[in-house]
Amino acid sequence: MNDGDMQSAIAAWERAYIGLGSNIGDRERFLTEAVRLLQQHPQIRVTGQSSLYETDPVGYTDQGPFLNMAIEVTTMLSPEQLLEQLMETERELGRVRDIRWGPRTIDLDMLMYGDVRRQQPELTLPHPRMHERAFVLIPLIEVLELHHQPQAEPLRAFLERAEGKEGVTLWKKMQ
Repeated sequence: MNDGDMQSAIAAWERAYIGLGSNIGDRERFLTEAVRLLQQHPQIRVTGQSSLYETDPVGYTDQGPFLNMAIEVTTMLSPEQLLEQLMETERELGRVRDIRWGPRTIDLDMLMYGDVRRQQPELTLPHPRMHERAFVLIPLIEVLELHHQPQAEPLRAFLERAEGKEGVTLWKKMQ
């Protein structure tokens, strides 16, 4: 492989951030299984993960608390291909979409994909409501800070203004 090919191969991998949540059954197992399934994909590498946080439900509140976390991945998949893989992982783990913001075994949301900005019916990047949600911002900032990513600092300002911080508690520190 010459230097040009090497640069193309390096540039083909993009960094993305995914929010995960579960509030049915063995919540921790669903989260760890989702991470494992994503890691098994040949074009996805999980390169960082936050701690687990127990959070109060938002939107539809007549349900049990969630466990939430965020992961960093590098991928050769396009944003649309990564979204399809997230949805496939949800299906494998028994996700049923009955009630908007309702109970679920697993929820995988693409929060950011490199510097991509996109607004399409099936995919908006960055995630359109992540700036409003403490249960997304707290683990996302944590995983961004693992590799000293500059996006963490502006997100801290959103976290200061976000409602629901009191409903997010550290549940388990990940290594």
